[in-house]
Amino acid sequence: MEKFRFLTAGESHGKCLTAIIEGMPSGVSIDIDFINNELKRRQQGYGRGERMKIETDTVEITSGIRFGKTIGSPITLIVKNRDFESWEKIMSVAPEDITDDKSFSTYRPGHADYAGSIKYAQEDLRNILERSSARKTAIEVAVGAIAKLLLKELEIEGCSQVLQIGSACCPDNFKDEVDSMRGEGNTIGGKFVVTYRGLPIGLGSHVHWDRGIDGKLAQVVMSIPAVKVVEIGTNPLGYKGSNYHDELIIDNGEITHKTNHAGGIEGGMTNGEELVVYGVMKPIPTMRKPLKTVDSKTKEETEAHFERSDVCAVEACSVVAESRVAWVLADEILLKYGADSIEELKQNYHRK
Repeated sequence: MEKFRFLTAGESHGKCLTAIIEGMPSGVSIDIDFINNELKRRQQGYGRGERMKIETDTVEITSGIRFGKTIGSPITLIVKNRDFESWEKIMSVAPEDITDDKSFSTYRPGHADYAGSIKYAQEDLRNILERSSARKTAIEVAVGAIAKLLLKELEIEGCSQVLQIGSACCPDNFKDEVDSMRGEGNTIGGKFVVTYRGLPIGLGSHVHWDRGIDGKLAQVVMSIPAVKVVEIGTNPLGYKGSNYHDELIIDNGEITHKTNHAGGIEGGMTNGEELVVYGVMKPIPTMRKPLKTVDSKTKEETEAHFERSDVCAVEACSVVAESRVAWVLADEILLKYGADSIEELKQNYHRK
């Protein structure tokens, strides 16, 4: 069995976003309509910006799948940037096409501009913006959709939900919160939850710090652009131990837990209960009413550069998190029940 991994490439306004997935077992049914619907879900949500009116993301598969099923070789996914036609010269790879059009030097507070420009010695901050942009999460959602199709073969399914936008905790008030921020030229963040059901006991491990599935899940959700808080299960602040920890009981002859404050993970391993992962997204730092900043070339104080942006993208963020969690779960499934084909995987899995 090959290592299950993927690599992505592409810039926000480049020609396309690309991913290569390695280690997917053969025989997994791949539904392109399902992948495209996942991409569509990422583009939805009240408060999205003008980019979503331009792009209608769809996936192109160029390798690794034949007649609707994986064949064991690397899978290549491509999501084209339809806006590339307007940026072809600006994003050209040819040195003779160099231009100052769309270049900028004013750091945007809250973005990767300042640290990234110093790390990679870039004067044109577009060289940082293009890859640090959340646009790259589109191809990650396509990758996550492939992972979800593998999990579906084992009857493991998940979903995500927005719980809070700004101070609003009721979905009926979400639009009002976003409209208020739009009127101010401002942005707003919020909280979401990702849940997965049907997981086996024992994904992850307690034996080394880097094998705990809670740590892996925290890393993939925290590294989504703009996510600043990750919680697994019920936040324990204010609880006594006697009220927080999940008692074991017998239900219809089976061992289970009376509650699920742990969010389905104990000691770095899944415990058979529903997996529950929360994330909190900060307000998007690109605002029509810009913050104060410094120009990297003149070293003078000025206002931040504005690039078209969303007012709120919490719903999209929840879909990205759902996809990244799916990848971790699929990876852990293959680590525990390793197989080169879906038939072998199912045999190993159902022997658990």
